[in-house]
Amino acid sequence: MVRVLYVMERRFMRKTFEAIDRHVDGDSAYVPVRPEAVGCSDSIPEIEVEELSAIDRHVRRIDPDVVAYNHRFRIDEVEFHEEYPLVHVRHGASVGRGEIDVTAASAGHAIDVALAPGDRWANRYETDLPADAEVSVVGIPEADDLVAADPPREKRVLYAPTNHNYGGGSYLNTAHDVLDAVEGTDYELLFRPHPMDRKEEPGKSLTEECRGRIAEMPNVAFDENETPKASMLESDVLISDYSGIVSEWLHTERPLVQFADIAAEDNEVPEIGCVTTGAEFDADLLDALYERGYSETVAEREASFRETLGIPMDGRAGERAAAEVTACAQ
Repeated sequence: MVRVLYVMERRFMRKTFEAIDRHVDGDSAYVPVRPEAVGCSDSIPEIEVEELSAIDRHVRRIDPDVVAYNHRFRIDEVEFHEEYPLVHVRHGASVGRGEIDVTAASAGHAIDVALAPGDRWANRYETDLPADAEVSVVGIPEADDLVAADPPREKRVLYAPTNHNYGGGSYLNTAHDVLDAVEGTDYELLFRPHPMDRKEEPGKSLTEECRGRIAEMPNVAFDENETPKASMLESDVLISDYSGIVSEWLHTERPLVQFADIAAEDNEVPEIGCVTTGAEFDADLLDALYERGYSETVAEREASFRETLGIPMDGRAGERAAAEVTACAQ
């Protein structure tokens, strides 16, 4: 019998469920709902299905005690949540692109328990979700291993903006600027486009252009890790925008560069780290951050924003999330 069933949409989304599942007592499994999610996890057993789109049928056949989502895939079409408790945990705790509104509007009717990364999300959930939905602040499970991890001090930089089509991030406007800035320097760059910008236009063409450049740059590597945890552990500085990776990166207490060159006209990058543009970004900025860290002003601003986010960064988010999930399985 399956006690906890995870519904897996995309391969890279496994990171959240795997971080929770290692603290779950009892049988668990996942069911893929897109072809790319088939065979995506080595640690959570997969339920093999012939028709991926038949989500209601799969849930009822498996008959779990609780179902966990970390996305919104077809949530307006399925009905299983009328019979089974549904726990929603975020994939990607983005910090500036309307993701809370989207979750509440599209999935709120189906959610029994909403696991919030921090107070920023919980406060909005309490207001926007139906009154009978329970809200609990758990943290970010996939970031637990980043807490108290020693910085590598290898002059390694991770470039990881949010995706273009769905996040309206900075990728199209800054990718070549980043490569220009590190070319010929003694910094090692891990170049990490969002997985969707490797598959869909216009990001796909840009990714291929950059792959060609990177092949001729000895100090740049295209980051092939399926999830970003290992890349973050190996890096001294992150370059991003308002991607969910920013919230994870804050657990490392290492410097953050944020690009304001985002594609979404109705959003702004919240100023957490060192905010700049692709055109202004250069190796001198990296030198300052690597050697001295934030200025006093930026450090105070980051500390204030951390408090606003209200994310518990104690390395126990997975435990709290697992406890909330399994409580629904009683």
